[in-house]
Amino acid sequence: MEVSNGIMLTDEMERREVDRTRMELRENDLRSVCSRCLRRARNLIPIGYKQEVVQLFKIAVPVCTSQLAGYSTYFISTVFCGHLGRTELAGVALANAVRNLHMNIRSNYAYASATNHNTTFGSGNLKRVGVILQRAILISLLTCLLCWTALLNSEYILMAFREDPEVIREMTVYCFSQAIFLVQLQVKYLQNQGIVWPLCITDIFALIISALSNYIFLYVLNLGVAGSAAANVISQYSLATMIFLYIQWKGLHKDTWGGWSKDCLQEWGAYMCLAIPSLVMVCLEWWTYEIGEFLSIVYELATMAYMFPGGFGVAASVRVGTALGSGDTEQAKLSAQMSMACAVSVSLVIAVVFGTTKDIITYIFSISEVMVIYAPLHLIDATAAAAGCTVRALGKQKIGAICNVFGYYGLGLPIGASLMFAAKQGVMGLWTGLFVGVLVQTVIIVVYLIKLNWKKATQEVSACDLVCGQILSFCNFPTDMSQEVPSENTSTSLPYTENEILSDTVDHGAVTTVGEPLSNKDLALRRGMTLGVILIIFTAGVITHVLLTIKE
Repeated sequence: MEVSNGIMLTDEMERREVDRTRMELRENDLRSVCSRCLRRARNLIPIGYKQEVVQLFKIAVPVCTSQLAGYSTYFISTVFCGHLGRTELAGVALANAVRNLHMNIRSNYAYASATNHNTTFGSGNLKRVGVILQRAILISLLTCLLCWTALLNSEYILMAFREDPEVIREMTVYCFSQAIFLVQLQVKYLQNQGIVWPLCITDIFALIISALSNYIFLYVLNLGVAGSAAANVISQYSLATMIFLYIQWKGLHKDTWGGWSKDCLQEWGAYMCLAIPSLVMVCLEWWTYEIGEFLSIVYELATMAYMFPGGFGVAASVRVGTALGSGDTEQAKLSAQMSMACAVSVSLVIAVVFGTTKDIITYIFSISEVMVIYAPLHLIDATAAAAGCTVRALGKQKIGAICNVFGYYGLGLPIGASLMFAAKQGVMGLWTGLFVGVLVQTVIIVVYLIKLNWKKATQEVSACDLVCGQILSFCNFPTDMSQEVPSENTSTSLPYTENEILSDTVDHGAVTTVGEPLSNKDLALRRGMTLGVILIIFTAGVITHVLLTIKE
């Protein structure tokens, strides 16, 4: 019996030992799996991400603040005019919608100049930066003539859609003051050199000037909507003047501005190769939301929320473009990755805030059903913002334009209209369609960036300065794409502040024109024809306006 008990005890101890061994093996296997997962996760985190995040925030925070201040300028005008009466408020709201349409067109020439600015600045060819700015000024001036022609006859166009004549009259008074484009070019000129805080400060001063001017013109002088329009003119030109004086004071123009040159008349076709796709890319997106502006407060919330990831989009454009111009492929990839990560992170916080406070927001503004879909839409839209700016920095505006056309007008609006009217889901149906369109568009752009051959993209930028993909010799970069490009591991000093810019950039020769320039005869013929056509359109618009006015 004792022997039997001893055997049973021994067997029990052996079983326990075996179980203990198995448990230890399982724990070791689990630790091994966790360790492998952690190693893989760490491998996904790029080297130097902390420093890159800091630099992105240095650009994004002041840019976001500046955008909010600029948007608040028009918001303040709307608030002041709202106290004048319902007709005046409706006229100003309509004027802002029309202004946004034209502003999007004019601002896209600044986007095109930005693409050239940051890569050219990164390559060290400073004098060419000034020539690009001159070219952008001339083309934007001609575009302003076309926009003013449309504004001149906007009253009769809107009457054809049976708008209230009183509202249209107020809108016309307010709209004529909005033909200013210089600020956008100045902003891009400084942003792409990493100078952002002065822009933030000047925007805040312009906001204060706008508020004071609105108060004086509306409540002291009783000028009505015309006074509010004058206040906006004063704030806009004050902003342009302050930025100009800052550039003069700091001497930022000395190394980039060699005086007006006929070289600015060259390469207009190449410039438009970037400007037109950029126009399509940005305008289609914003005009889609303009269609839904009747949703009022949702549109206002969407605009303000978009500015936070939009700041990281600007940072991505600056950092990626400058890195590509200097031939640093790895830095460009790191900037693109971290800008999207930062934009998504910030937007995730905003989406959570919208989600958790939707009951409060819906109680105040009565938009409960829309907030359910807008929170995730904002998260997706933030990714699209950063990815889209990266695409523009690469000079691939055509890709972005195609994605926007397909996403918004191929999927978003058709699905939204079908759900809104055919399925009778109302406003919720429209925003559901927009969500689908933005999601598909974002997936396409992100996949494109993941599959992109960044080394080849760097070679293209280095070789041709982003002039429509021509492979040309420029600033000591090889024309033969099979030759070795600058090392991807070379550390590149990117511009962050106005004190670091000029000291860190070396002028590799004042190459202001890429490719074979046009002769003086060809320049006079082509630019003369362009000016002539635009003047004919402008004259026809003025004559049409005069004839319609006399007819009344």
